[in-house]
Amino acid sequence: MELEEAKAKFIQAWGTLGSSWGINRTMSQIHALLIVSVDPLTTEEIMDQLKISRGNANMNVRALMDWGLITKELVPGERKEYFQAGKDIWQVARQIAKERKRREVEPILEVLDQVKEVKGTGAEVDEFNRMMGELEDFTGKADTTLDKFIRSDENWFYKTLLTLMK
Repeated sequence: MELEEAKAKFIQAWGTLGSSWGINRTMSQIHALLIVSVDPLTTEEIMDQLKISRGNANMNVRALMDWGLITKELVPGERKEYFQAGKDIWQVARQIAKERKRREVEPILEVLDQVKEVKGTGAEVDEFNRMMGELEDFTGKADTTLDKFIRSDENWFYKTLLTLMK
């Protein structure tokens, strides 16, 4: 397989993977393109390689910067902005976990804390309180696990994964 074909296949696959995680497909494709690019790319280069509009490119580049997955690079003597993705895949995975925790887990923990003890009596109130308690317990454990992953190194993760597989 030639390099360009392999890059296109990877970019498509990363885009599909991102959409199954609830991340915009184009955002994932831009991230994939920047991961495999040797040099930082301008918005125009991103647009050209992915065949997307300027608005789409700009919006998704900003989102990737918000997620902490890409950075803006300044090139001396150039007026254009260049963008680069981190190449350490372990760090990318931890950054994604950190951002998903912030956007998904923390808000639900806040809501569960607010609704965990409904006052009143009866089967419906009891069932609601029981379910909220179970959800809070589960989400709390997920939060703790994500915290450990975010602070971890590769060795801890692989050791834990192997222990779980036994």
